[in-house]
Amino acid sequence: MGHPHHSHDGHDTRSFEDLVAEGAAVPTEGWDFSWFEGRATEARPSWGYAVSLAERLAGPGVAAALDIQTGGGEVLDFALRHTPKAPLLTVATEGWPPNVAKATALLAPRGVAVVASPEPGPLPFADGAFDLVSSRHPVRAHWTEIARVLAPGGIYFAQHVGPHSVFELVEFFLGPQPEEVREGRHPERERADAEAAGLEVVDLRAEELRMEFHDIAAVVHFLRKVIWMVPGFTVEAYEPQLRSLHERIRDEGPFVAHSTRHLFDARKPRRR
Repeated sequence: MGHPHHSHDGHDTRSFEDLVAEGAAVPTEGWDFSWFEGRATEARPSWGYAVSLAERLAGPGVAAALDIQTGGGEVLDFALRHTPKAPLLTVATEGWPPNVAKATALLAPRGVAVVASPEPGPLPFADGAFDLVSSRHPVRAHWTEIARVLAPGGIYFAQHVGPHSVFELVEFFLGPQPEEVREGRHPERERADAEAAGLEVVDLRAEELRMEFHDIAAVVHFLRKVIWMVPGFTVEAYEPQLRSLHERIRDEGPFVAHSTRHLFDARKPRRR
């Protein structure tokens, strides 16, 4: 079956206006990326974060777990469904109200309390409350707070977005970015911050992953969903760049960018 809007060479034949309107209309809550199927692709890190998190949740001595900035709760929900043994207590935090509602609906049936916790701000938990703290793509890691709520011997296990992630797309819209911006979230800088907060970094792995955007609707939806890429992005404000990128994709094929990810495995030392 061919796609009704595709020519026989696979190109989307709809107008710029139709594609932009579609990308602008798709709801952006949660971290479900299934809408991008067939319109954009992103390679996945080799370590398989959600499956690895499922294993960590079942780890020895993990009675209480916390997932920070859980989004719509999808990753934690997957991990809890695939863990051989869930912790006695699992809590998640999220700062964006639509996602708080979405995560609560998804995770409450699993016995997970979702706590509305504004970003950035202190975590609303006692010192040493959790044996495992996890996060997938936190906006930024608040290392002193993570270290504070971890019990001695507790683990921070997370996948972070790395430096200059998807910057081919960012710089298409914003122009060349200063080095300080390009190198923000560098894994070695984050390692130093984690160690300064008193954590021991057990493992830190980084990968660069190929992304392809097959039409301008996918670009519009991506920039509306991942709001920190092009701050203040609207279709109206960036109409000339969008039109130029639409023509480039139509003439040259998919727009290629590269995302960066790193996996953190850090431990709070036991009291000497």
